Amino acid sequence: MTPFGAELSLDVSYASDVGRVRSVNEDSLLASPPLFLVADGMGGHAYGDRASQTVVSVFTTTLGTDDAPSPESVVATIHSANDAVIGLREPDDVSVSGTTLAGLALVTTAESYRWMVFNVGDSRVYRWDGRHLSQVTVDHSAVQELLDAGEITPLEALTHPHRNVVTRAIGVHDEADVDVWLLPVTGEQTFLICSDGLTKELADDQIARLLADHAPDASGQSVSERLVEAALAAGGSDNVSVVVVASSMADSASEADDDTNDGGISSLLEETRPRK
Repeated sequence: MTPFGAELSLDVSYASDVGRVRSVNEDSLLASPPLFLVADGMGGHAYGDRASQTVVSVFTTTLGTDDAPSPESVVATIHSANDAVIGLREPDDVSVSGTTLAGLALVTTAESYRWMVFNVGDSRVYRWDGRHLSQVTVDHSAVQELLDAGEITPLEALTHPHRNVVTRAIGVHDEADVDVWLLPVTGEQTFLICSDGLTKELADDQIARLLADHAPDASGQSVSERLVEAALAAGGSDNVSVVVVASSMADSASEADDDTNDGGISSLLEETRPRK
């Protein structure tokens, strides 16, 4: 895969589990270059699972054959997925169903290729550089807003009664309010995309230790499977889904720029910049 040919190599793994408590897995995922995403459905039986599956279907149908879509086309596909999830409702259905969305896409801009990170809701994208784990996305949740306002501490957030309340989702409003980031494609990078079934059970330092070696273990178990297994061992209170993308760019092809170089972003994309 990849417009870089042999210059960019990808090692991709993924796993999903219903967990120890739920009876239906409402998570869906896509792990097919250049698209990697996790959608965590909401709304109960026959609603959340359909919502998350619909998002994956729209992405696969719209962008699945594109070697490297533009950032604008990814944003447009998110809006199309929002419309499709809304379209699942019956005319007299007053229940609320939808799905979170977090993803990574290899995109092309006017200047070069970039990794595009995007999210709606509290599913997350992390970046692991071999030493540090950093959360790229910002949760769209009631607890995150309380954290931003300084009203609770990170420790209090772990057990806050509103920790499952999201403030943005696909299929809930007429327009999807998506945040995006463009990151350079350079050197060796590992990205983790996950539903909150992982982050409810594992702290960042636990996730980092598992990501330190993304290669399969002696039994052939992938890092994604090990992450899901660890979440289940810690309680498995929710569906848990994980996609891990380890990328390696040949030194001669690495770009010497930083995360702030967003050359080629259209006004459409600029309007979706995340809050600080």
